[in-house]
Amino acid sequence: MFTGIIEEPGIVKDIVKEKGNLLITVEASFTSKLKLNESVSHNGACLSVIPFTKKQYRVMAVQETLDRTNLKHLKKGDTLNLERSMLANGSIDGHFVLGHVDGVVKCASVKKLAGSHVFTFTCSKNDLNYIVEKGSVALNGVSLTIANVTAKGFSVAIIPYTFKHTNFQNIKPGNEVNVEYDVLGKYVVQYLSRSKK
Repeated sequence: MFTGIIEEPGIVKDIVKEKGNLLITVEASFTSKLKLNESVSHNGACLSVIPFTKKQYRVMAVQETLDRTNLKHLKKGDTLNLERSMLANGSIDGHFVLGHVDGVVKCASVKKLAGSHVFTFTCSKNDLNYIVEKGSVALNGVSLTIANVTAKGFSVAIIPYTFKHTNFQNIKPGNEVNVEYDVLGKYVVQYLSRSKK
């Protein structure tokens, strides 16, 4: 379980294909504190880590993960939004994020304002059922508030700190971003859908 508050951007140092999977080497400042099989969110996708130096660790993204996320597009030198799993005695500064990515949304536009950026994303009509204005969404693992909902998608406002300290600064129109919709909303939509049947 995560909160969507990114600790730091990690750097992709190497990518190796293993059958249908990707073995990804990541460099992060907190690597020496990681334990074998500890869960870390990578652009919102929960992956188990294998530390092997003080600065670098490896994770494996299996085919299911690659099919649903933007990890399949990773290249050496790319940055990943990283967050270690939350502690039960810690504060929840974002919202409950499971690290179970629902899929990807496409960036439609980026608008720079005085003191913030507004990112607009397109999603499927079905996924709009999980979107509520001023509700929560996790994009590339970042806990965000939905600013506006349209017929084709939604927008979020990014404060300067988040823009500077996450890979949002690299997102351009046309890029795919991992999305995890609020888990409570997903359960409500599923319940109502089944009850109608």
